[in-house]
Amino acid sequence: MRYGAYWFCWILDPPKESAKQAIEALKDHGVDTVVLTGDSEGVALNVCKKVGITIKYSLTGRDIEKMSDEELKEKIKKFHLFSKLNPLQKQRIVRLYQENGNTVGYMGDGINDSPPLKQADVGISVDTAVDIAKESADIILLEKDLNVLSEGVINGRKTFTNVLKYIKMAASGNFGNMVSVIIASIFLPFLPLLPIHIMIQNLLNDFAQIGMPFDNVDAEYLKQPKTWDTRGICKFMLIFGSISSLLDILCFVVMWFVLGFNSIEHALLFQTGWFAFGTISQTLIIHIIRTTKCHSFKAVHPRNSSYPHSALW
Repeated sequence: MRYGAYWFCWILDPPKESAKQAIEALKDHGVDTVVLTGDSEGVALNVCKKVGITIKYSLTGRDIEKMSDEELKEKIKKFHLFSKLNPLQKQRIVRLYQENGNTVGYMGDGINDSPPLKQADVGISVDTAVDIAKESADIILLEKDLNVLSEGVINGRKTFTNVLKYIKMAASGNFGNMVSVIIASIFLPFLPLLPIHIMIQNLLNDFAQIGMPFDNVDAEYLKQPKTWDTRGICKFMLIFGSISSLLDILCFVVMWFVLGFNSIEHALLFQTGWFAFGTISQTLIIHIIRTTKCHSFKAVHPRNSSYPHSALW
């Protein structure tokens, strides 16, 4: 009787240590994590448990194949695990998430991940991935730390918010100035501002806006994803532009009736007054638009803080 020798090979591929922390950080900022894998359901459930993804419902590729797009669109709203998928099924799920109004980022490193990487709004891969995955991806991670995903989301929202600040301020300021110039030109016997005044004022305002791309953003504003809102920008422009025009008109009234700059001989004084008022008001608007919170001055005691003087909070 002969006895054979049997060898068993156990391959261990644990999740990255930073995965759980990164998933929690993404969840705190309104980003839901969904697992699409070609592995078996049991393996996927075990990995999800280790990285902190709660799975109540899951689907396999065989189940998905029997569903229409409309049925699957309803299912993916509450399912967070899809296992035993082929590449086209992964791409289909990503597409349906997009059709449901979601912005989808997909991370993968294998050959089977290339179709969903191309389909996603943002395809993410790693520098150790296969060539086809890296070619299909929009972003390639060079660090072996998944926390860069949450950091990228936060920095992206900060950049988006600061861009919106600039657009709102520029649109409302230009709209208000345009209306003010038109009104002033109707009633004044001289130009309210000379071209050189307008150029210098724009230059000074641009200098004041240099720090805006590096500005902080309210933590509450970063909690949820933001979308491009053209109507909101137009509404802001009309409201704050109109307020700016009313303040300009008030400035005209004061200079014309109170200060007596009401003749062509006093045109330069009138122009200088509005130039100074416009420059100062534009600088103040930058501080107002930075945050939705109320501005206040708070004295900080030197022994309780690293700031030796009063600080603006």
